[in-house]
Amino acid sequence: MPDRAPQPVDRQLPTDEARDLISLVRDIAQREIAPSAAEEEDAGRFPREVFTLLSDSGLLGLPYDAEYGGGEQPYEVYLQVLEELAAARLTVGLGVSVHTLASYALAAYGTKEQQVEHLPAMLGGGLLGAYCLSEPASGSDAASLRTKAVRDGDDWVLTGTKAWITHGGIADFYTVMARTGAEGPRGITAFLVPGDAEGLSAAAPEKKMGLKGSPTAQVHLDGVRVPDARRLGEEGQGFAIALSALDSGRLGIAACAIGVAQAALDEAVSYAAERRQFGKPISDFQGLRFLLADMATQIEAGRSLYLTAARLRDAGLPFAKQAAMAKLFCTDTAMRVTTDAVQVLGGYGYTADFPAERYMREAKVLQIVEGTNQIQRMVIGRHLAGPEGR
Repeated sequence: MPDRAPQPVDRQLPTDEARDLISLVRDIAQREIAPSAAEEEDAGRFPREVFTLLSDSGLLGLPYDAEYGGGEQPYEVYLQVLEELAAARLTVGLGVSVHTLASYALAAYGTKEQQVEHLPAMLGGGLLGAYCLSEPASGSDAASLRTKAVRDGDDWVLTGTKAWITHGGIADFYTVMARTGAEGPRGITAFLVPGDAEGLSAAAPEKKMGLKGSPTAQVHLDGVRVPDARRLGEEGQGFAIALSALDSGRLGIAACAIGVAQAALDEAVSYAAERRQFGKPISDFQGLRFLLADMATQIEAGRSLYLTAARLRDAGLPFAKQAAMAKLFCTDTAMRVTTDAVQVLGGYGYTADFPAERYMREAKVLQIVEGTNQIQRMVIGRHLAGPEGR
């Protein structure tokens, strides 16, 4: 296998603190994540000890307030951390993104008392979160979800099944969207459910074509009793909270996609420099150089797009359209680049001896999670032309 180390991405970071943070993340990625990534993915092993290390290092709450144990970093920096982690192993990068997504409802909509009670453990106490919106019969049409929460005194009783839940069965807390009122988006409320709540269980993890180390499972809620003190936001506000969380979460997926694409490009460049045909490295052939140039250009364009959206978010400006564009472009880019990386490696690219085939399998799921790319096009279209059927 190629042994030429890839050059670090030349990043434009806003502060010395951010540069030190990226250096720390790269060190952890190279020492603790990348060396065992291929073996553990093949075995379907989730690296919980890595998430404990990330928590201890202050990397599980980067965009949240320092008052509650967060890193208080701008999204511009947090997303570049995700990219570095995903380049080392997507299971880790995506896991941090999902944990951040699961923490969002409490951080953005919780009461002061709720935040003081729960956020420190979620952001720096070694806990791992999951986000529960999708159901077996409501994926893209999330507003039609059927999981119910019925008021019983000072408690709510939750019953239903959530589907496609990253960290399902291993999470310490679940941010759950459940129906408390009438049909449609205004009848949904958000709840913070402990992972060990009585009546909560998970099915066996799905058998996936990639991302095998990250458990994805249905989560069953069979009369799970949750105190009203764990309701997040107002009754009926849950769908708005979910959509707001997804705007930020889509940026996380975009950054992870660029991380995977960058890893695939690095592999392709390294292999092309080592592999000789017709008496010279294949990187000397113009056709292959053009292919590598296109891959690198697409990656830089995707990185610029997600950072532009992040900077809008950091400035408190609307960014939903740009987030959808970033998720769409970056994940499509990851699919193209990883496919091209397999082509550069030829027959070797199709074998598990090299990571290119794993990158290609992992890239595919990024076009699906947190809103398929068809949904992203719908979101962008609404921003451009208004709602459908006016």
